[in-house]
Amino acid sequence: MSGDAILKVRDLKRDYVIKGGIFTKPRILSAVKGVSFDVERGTTLAVVGESGCGKSTLARILTMIDPATAGTVEIDGQPIDIAKYGVSREMRQKVQIVFQNPYGSLNPRQKIGAVLEEPLLLNTDMPAAERRDAALAMLQKVGLKPEHYGRYPHMFSGGQRQRIAIARSIMLKPKLLVLDEPVSALDLSVQAQILNLLADLQEEFNLTYVFISHDLSVVRYIADKVMVMYFGEAVEYGTRDEVFDNPRHSYTKTLFAATPRADVNSIKARLAKRAA
Repeated sequence: MSGDAILKVRDLKRDYVIKGGIFTKPRILSAVKGVSFDVERGTTLAVVGESGCGKSTLARILTMIDPATAGTVEIDGQPIDIAKYGVSREMRQKVQIVFQNPYGSLNPRQKIGAVLEEPLLLNTDMPAAERRDAALAMLQKVGLKPEHYGRYPHMFSGGQRQRIAIARSIMLKPKLLVLDEPVSALDLSVQAQILNLLADLQEEFNLTYVFISHDLSVVRYIADKVMVMYFGEAVEYGTRDEVFDNPRHSYTKTLFAATPRADVNSIKARLAKRAA
């Protein structure tokens, strides 16, 4: 595991207590079972697996929404333990998340300008004029226009709303961005556009991504490393080519065999033809 890792996770566990009934005792549900991995600065780790494998629970721990039951998480050299210490303003700026459903994560009563400025309002002392300028600049970086600043979320397409969600997530210039199924609700051509946008932003801001997905064609397109989860365990971990070209675990082989794989090159060619 790399010494230049911005994210270091060791033996991470998350258990939930399921209350019992009149005739049953409480039981423990282990959603994440002793997972360890590193993510190098400026790279993308894709976490894949079927529903219920623990990948979204992992995302909630990494973004400090839920505490871990055991194990350690270190982000940019700082350990996090929200159960003991809560979440500092400094740490909140380092880690942000993009959810699957952008409309559900955007306040329908807020104009887009307010949506983008809110992280700056809550986490910095930036004056109002500077917040507005930063929001307008970020709209441009994600492919939107200045006139979108005063519109409401319902006035945008799904792809545009996801661009807004991505813009909001990087307003604080985080070190780590966790993307939880960010393109699964979009059609194929819009998926490719959003993935290209994420690649451009990663290069410009030196962002590190943890990209959670069940779509193997998307993972093969965007990932540097891949971790396969199965019932809370990391059963496969390696570079994208290692995992895709030579899967070792039986579950990984079964997952790949059962999933149709899109030809990424054909997607790129189709998009280039439309742009021309």
